[in-house]
Amino acid sequence: MMRNRGAAVIIQNGQVVLIKRVREGITYYVFPGGGIEEGETPEQAAGREAFEELGVTVEVTELLTTMDHDGKQFFFTAGLLTGAIGKGTGEEFTDLERGRGTYEPMWVPIDQLSSLDLRPKRIGTLLLEKERNDDRPS
Repeated sequence: MMRNRGAAVIIQNGQVVLIKRVREGITYYVFPGGGIEEGETPEQAAGREAFEELGVTVEVTELLTTMDHDGKQFFFTAGLLTGAIGKGTGEEFTDLERGRGTYEPMWVPIDQLSSLDLRPKRIGTLLLEKERNDDRPS
């Protein structure tokens, strides 16, 4: 089923929050996010998912990009307001019988993104370009 999704791209001190997934022997990394619920904006979904998956409240700042993949995916940059990464209360963490592998939130240096199996890869490329442009003297 096609479902639109909202995802939060939380960047701080040259690092980004990713969720390390291990499923059926494959390790890959995703941005915190999930399906947009009835009556919710993509921004609200990104914020709610960050809270559920990471245990933090965020301020969704700007739309980074959208992608079409099993529905429309919205990627927003977001700033941390309160909470600590890793205190998520979503079903990923509370329902250990789901059989969908492990979820481990972590900070990853942006310059290491190209060496990871990041899904979707394109967001990592965008962040690397943005980081390089931000480092340029003006």
